[in-house]
Amino acid sequence: MARDASRVEAISDGIFAVVLTVMAVELLQYGPARASGKALPDALAQAWPSYLAYVITFAIVGHIWLAHHNMWRYVVRVDQTMLVFNLLLLLFVAAIPFTADLLSDNLRSGVTEQRLTAVLYVGTMLGEALFFNLSWWWARRRRLLHPDLDPRLARAVSRRFMLRPLLYLIAFAFVFVDPILSLFLYLAFVGLFLIRGPGNLPGSSRAA
Repeated sequence: MARDASRVEAISDGIFAVVLTVMAVELLQYGPARASGKALPDALAQAWPSYLAYVITFAIVGHIWLAHHNMWRYVVRVDQTMLVFNLLLLLFVAAIPFTADLLSDNLRSGVTEQRLTAVLYVGTMLGEALFFNLSWWWARRRRLLHPDLDPRLARAVSRRFMLRPLLYLIAFAFVFVDPILSLFLYLAFVGLFLIRGPGNLPGSSRAA
Protein backbone atom coordinates (compact mmCIF):
# COMPACT_ATOMS: atom_id res chain seq x y z
CA MET A 1 0.00 0.00 0.00
CA ALA A 2 1.35 3.43 -0.96
CA ARG A 3 1.80 5.97 1.82
CA ASP A 4 1.97 9.73 2.23
CA ALA A 5 5.20 11.37 1.02
CA SER A 6 5.67 13.87 3.87
CA ARG A 7 8.02 11.70 5.94
CA VAL A 8 10.25 11.11 2.91
CA GLU A 9 10.54 14.85 2.31
CA ALA A 10 11.32 15.44 5.99
CA ILE A 11 14.20 12.96 6.18
CA SER A 12 15.53 14.13 2.80
CA ASP A 13 15.58 17.76 3.92
CA GLY A 14 17.33 16.70 7.13
CA ILE A 15 20.08 14.93 5.19
CA PHE A 16 20.56 17.94 2.91
CA ALA A 17 20.90 20.16 6.00
CA VAL A 18 23.46 17.82 7.58
CA VAL A 19 25.46 17.63 4.32
CA LEU A 20 25.67 21.44 4.06
CA THR A 21 26.66 21.73 7.72
CA VAL A 22 29.36 19.04 7.56
CA MET A 23 30.69 20.54 4.35
CA ALA A 24 31.04 23.98 5.95
CA VAL A 25 32.80 22.51 9.01
CA GLU A 26 35.22 20.48 6.87
CA LEU A 27 36.05 23.06 4.21
CA LEU A 28 35.92 26.41 6.02
CA GLN A 29 38.45 25.70 8.74
CA TYR A 30 41.78 27.46 8.57
CA GLY A 31 43.07 26.97 12.11
CA PRO A 32 45.81 24.47 11.09
CA ALA A 33 47.08 26.97 8.49
CA ARG A 34 47.74 29.52 11.26
CA ALA A 35 49.51 27.01 13.50
CA SER A 36 52.72 27.52 11.52
CA GLY A 37 52.78 31.18 12.58
CA LYS A 38 51.40 32.68 9.38
CA ALA A 39 49.46 35.92 9.53
CA LEU A 40 45.72 35.64 8.99
CA PRO A 41 45.74 37.11 5.43
CA ASP A 42 48.43 34.65 4.37
CA ALA A 43 46.61 31.75 6.03
CA LEU A 44 43.37 32.66 4.26
CA ALA A 45 45.15 32.99 0.92
CA GLN A 46 46.76 29.58 1.36
CA ALA A 47 43.35 28.01 1.97
CA TRP A 48 41.88 29.08 -1.41
CA PRO A 49 41.29 25.46 -2.58
CA SER A 50 38.99 24.88 0.39
CA TYR A 51 36.98 28.01 -0.35
CA LEU A 52 36.74 27.18 -4.05
CA ALA A 53 35.59 23.64 -3.25
CA TYR A 54 33.05 25.04 -0.79
CA VAL A 55 31.56 27.53 -3.28
CA ILE A 56 31.33 24.96 -6.08
CA THR A 57 29.89 22.27 -3.83
CA PHE A 58 27.43 24.55 -2.05
CA ALA A 59 26.07 25.65 -5.42
CA ILE A 60 25.74 22.03 -6.54
CA VAL A 61 24.11 20.76 -3.33
CA GLY A 62 21.81 23.80 -3.30
CA HIS A 63 20.76 23.00 -6.85
CA ILE A 64 20.11 19.35 -5.99
CA TRP A 65 17.96 20.41 -3.03
CA LEU A 66 15.97 22.85 -5.20
CA ALA A 67 15.36 20.15 -7.82
CA HIS A 68 14.43 17.60 -5.14
CA HIS A 69 12.04 20.06 -3.48
CA ASN A 70 10.38 20.92 -6.78
CA MET A 71 10.00 17.26 -7.78
CA TRP A 72 8.44 16.25 -4.48
CA ARG A 73 5.80 18.96 -4.77
CA TYR A 74 4.16 16.64 -7.28
CA VAL A 75 4.67 13.34 -5.42
CA VAL A 76 1.67 12.61 -3.19
CA ARG A 77 2.26 8.92 -2.42
CA VAL A 78 5.28 6.61 -2.08
CA ASP A 79 5.83 2.87 -2.32
CA GLN A 80 8.78 0.67 -1.34
CA THR A 81 10.65 1.09 -4.63
CA MET A 82 10.28 4.86 -4.52
CA LEU A 83 11.73 4.84 -1.01
CA VAL A 84 14.70 2.77 -2.17
CA PHE A 85 15.42 5.07 -5.13
CA ASN A 86 15.27 8.11 -2.87
CA LEU A 87 17.59 6.47 -0.33
CA LEU A 88 20.11 5.68 -3.08
CA LEU A 89 19.91 9.29 -4.24
CA LEU A 90 20.61 10.42 -0.68
CA LEU A 91 23.50 7.93 -0.45
CA PHE A 92 25.30 9.92 -3.14
CA VAL A 93 24.28 13.26 -1.60
CA ALA A 94 25.67 12.18 1.79
CA ALA A 95 29.01 11.32 0.13
CA ILE A 96 29.43 14.85 -1.24
CA PRO A 97 31.31 16.27 1.82
CA PHE A 98 33.88 13.45 1.49
CA THR A 99 34.49 14.11 -2.21
CA ALA A 100 34.53 17.88 -1.64
CA ASP A 101 37.17 17.46 1.08
CA LEU A 102 39.27 15.35 -1.31
CA LEU A 103 38.84 18.04 -3.93
CA SER A 104 40.11 20.82 -1.67
CA ASP A 105 43.12 18.72 -0.62
CA ASN A 106 44.18 17.86 -4.18
CA LEU A 107 43.47 20.97 -6.27
CA ARG A 108 47.17 21.86 -6.07
CA SER A 109 48.43 18.29 -6.49
CA GLY A 110 49.68 16.59 -9.63
CA VAL A 111 47.50 15.83 -12.63
CA THR A 112 46.95 12.21 -11.57
CA GLU A 113 45.63 13.21 -8.13
CA GLN A 114 43.51 16.00 -9.63
CA ARG A 115 42.04 13.60 -12.18
CA LEU A 116 41.20 10.89 -9.63
CA THR A 117 39.64 13.46 -7.30
CA ALA A 118 37.57 14.97 -10.10
CA VAL A 119 36.41 11.50 -11.20
CA LEU A 120 35.16 10.76 -7.67
CA TYR A 121 33.61 14.20 -7.32
CA VAL A 122 31.78 14.36 -10.64
CA GLY A 123 30.97 10.65 -10.46
CA THR A 124 29.17 11.21 -7.15
CA MET A 125 27.08 13.98 -8.71
CA LEU A 126 26.33 11.82 -11.73
CA GLY A 127 25.13 8.95 -9.51
CA GLU A 128 22.81 11.34 -7.69
CA ALA A 129 21.39 12.60 -11.00
CA LEU A 130 20.74 9.07 -12.27
CA PHE A 131 18.78 8.02 -9.16
CA PHE A 132 16.97 11.35 -9.22
CA ASN A 133 15.69 10.50 -12.69
CA LEU A 134 14.82 6.96 -11.65
CA SER A 135 12.74 8.35 -8.77
CA TRP A 136 10.78 10.62 -11.11
CA TRP A 137 10.36 7.87 -13.73
CA TRP A 138 9.04 5.44 -11.12
CA ALA A 139 6.66 8.03 -9.64
CA ARG A 140 5.16 8.62 -13.09
CA ARG A 141 5.02 4.90 -13.93
CA ARG A 142 3.31 3.92 -10.65
CA ARG A 143 0.97 6.93 -10.63
CA LEU A 144 2.41 8.35 -7.42
CA LEU A 145 2.11 11.93 -8.68
CA HIS A 146 -0.75 14.34 -8.07
CA PRO A 147 -3.72 13.20 -10.19
CA ASP A 148 -4.30 16.75 -11.45
CA LEU A 149 -0.76 17.12 -12.78
CA ASP A 150 -0.92 18.14 -16.45
CA PRO A 151 0.63 15.29 -18.52
CA ARG A 152 2.30 17.87 -20.77
CA LEU A 153 3.99 19.44 -17.76
CA ALA A 154 5.04 15.99 -16.51
CA ARG A 155 6.69 15.26 -19.86
CA ALA A 156 8.43 18.64 -19.88
CA VAL A 157 9.75 18.04 -16.36
CA SER A 158 11.00 14.59 -17.44
CA ARG A 159 12.93 16.10 -20.34
CA ARG A 160 14.47 18.72 -18.06
CA PHE A 161 15.50 16.11 -15.49
CA MET A 162 16.97 13.79 -18.15
CA LEU A 163 19.11 16.61 -19.51
CA ARG A 164 21.00 16.89 -16.23
CA PRO A 165 22.86 13.51 -16.27
CA LEU A 166 23.59 13.96 -19.98
CA LEU A 167 25.30 17.29 -19.32
CA TYR A 168 27.09 15.84 -16.31
CA LEU A 169 28.46 13.06 -18.53
CA ILE A 170 30.03 15.77 -20.69
CA ALA A 171 31.62 17.31 -17.59
CA PHE A 172 32.78 13.85 -16.55
CA ALA A 173 34.43 13.28 -19.94
CA PHE A 174 36.41 16.51 -19.56
CA VAL A 175 38.05 15.06 -16.42
CA PHE A 176 40.44 13.28 -18.76
CA VAL A 177 41.22 16.51 -20.65
CA ASP A 178 41.52 19.00 -17.79
CA PRO A 179 40.21 18.12 -14.28
CA ILE A 180 39.83 21.76 -13.19
CA LEU A 181 37.96 22.65 -16.40
CA SER A 182 35.64 19.70 -15.75
CA LEU A 183 34.69 21.12 -12.35
CA PHE A 184 33.98 24.59 -13.71
CA LEU A 185 32.03 23.09 -16.60
CA TYR A 186 29.94 21.18 -14.09
CA LEU A 187 29.33 24.42 -12.18
CA ALA A 188 28.29 26.16 -15.42
CA PHE A 189 25.75 23.42 -16.11
CA VAL A 190 24.34 23.89 -12.59
CA GLY A 191 23.96 27.60 -13.41
CA LEU A 192 21.90 26.71 -16.47
CA PHE A 193 19.45 24.77 -14.32
CA LEU A 194 18.94 27.77 -12.04
CA ILE A 195 17.11 29.40 -14.95
CA ARG A 196 13.41 28.85 -14.41
CA GLY A 197 12.06 25.89 -16.32
CA PRO A 198 9.27 23.27 -16.22
CA GLY A 199 8.54 22.12 -12.68
CA ASN A 200 10.22 25.02 -10.91
CA LEU A 201 8.44 27.39 -8.55
CA PRO A 202 6.04 28.98 -9.17
CA GLY A 203 4.45 25.95 -10.81
CA SER A 204 1.96 26.23 -13.64
CA SER A 205 0.06 23.13 -12.58
CA ARG A 206 -2.86 22.89 -10.17
CA ALA A 207 -0.74 20.34 -8.34
CA ALA A 208 1.65 23.12 -7.34
